[in-house]
Amino acid sequence: MKKKSRQPLAGIQLVDVIVAAAQEKLAENITVIDLREAEAMADFFIICGGETDVQNRAIGDAIIDNCAERGTKPWHFEGETEGRWVLLDFSDVVVHIMLPSLRSFYNLESMWALGKRLDY
Repeated sequence: MKKKSRQPLAGIQLVDVIVAAAQEKLAENITVIDLREAEAMADFFIICGGETDVQNRAIGDAIIDNCAERGTKPWHFEGETEGRWVLLDFSDVVVHIMLPSLRSFYNLESMWALGKRLDY
């Protein structure tokens, strides 16, 4: 019997899974920016955060686990040790999980203001 190969998640389907996983871990201020019409290195940016480094790590772990269950893994991630700013790069979707102070300081939303914000 031949196993069905599962197609990795991509695009808006991947965004949906990531947002759901972040919501499960009570991520705050989830912002999804659609960059498909802007000239950017990714199609979507997701920016969210928790109140503590522990919560940020839990959000990142939940996203990685939920995506892996669906045959998709980030090709790069960093910051999970400290948890202050966790970056998950799925190539077409980049996730930033940040403490409120870092999110306010770097203000990524304004850097990518050309993108269209999606409601979740």
